Amino acid sequence: MKTTVLLAIFVAFTTAVGAGTIDHDAVQPFAQPNPVTVSEKAAVKFQPLLFVESGCVPFPAVNSAGETSGGLKGTGGTSGCKEAGATGSQVYGRAVWYKDDWAIMYAWYFPKGFWSRWASRHHDWASIVVWIDNPALETPKMIGISTSEGDNDYRTAGPDDVYETTPRLRRVLAQLFKILGDTQPLIMWEQLTDEARITLNTTDFGKAKVPMSDANFQGKLEKAWPF
Repeated sequence: MKTTVLLAIFVAFTTAVGAGTIDHDAVQPFAQPNPVTVSEKAAVKFQPLLFVESGCVPFPAVNSAGETSGGLKGTGGTSGCKEAGATGSQVYGRAVWYKDDWAIMYAWYFPKGFWSRWASRHHDWASIVVWIDNPALETPKMIGISTSEGDNDYRTAGPDDVYETTPRLRRVLAQLFKILGDTQPLIMWEQLTDEARITLNTTDFGKAKVPMSDANFQGKLEKAWPF
């Protein structure tokens, strides 16, 4: 009886931690659901356009079963990641009230990271936080933007580099830019499967930390606070 119970606990634990890794170009992205809540509608409304000037394009980090991208070695320039391939790309979102303003984080995963335009490591994440006054208003207003700069810092700016309600980013260090870019299927944190959320909370991506995970989200917002 004790052996059976311990075995059941072990199986449940290993299943919860994650379903393993697969090739970076085999991860199936989540389809973008129709927005239902005011939070989801605001996230779609203010979704950034991403223009990749150098480095990898974004890839899905996790699929619905909780399988994660194995990434790519930090060598060979953009080999293997210049185009997203058949599965497509993904952008992840998470939103919350922070110091009386509504923060919408958008995050992209890249199978390899770059330093000064040179491939340098397995995995990378970039994020932007769009600050608005209130998602429940008929016409929410953008009041600030913060873009990730490296692994730990954010650059803050006013809402100048926007197309209508859309921030425009250049992918070098997630800088704001005046060129129109592309959108990717948006999946919000609460729209992910339980398996995907657990995996994003527990998978080690090396120095590139998942910005919207439970462990990192609040700390990232604190660093991104622009006021």
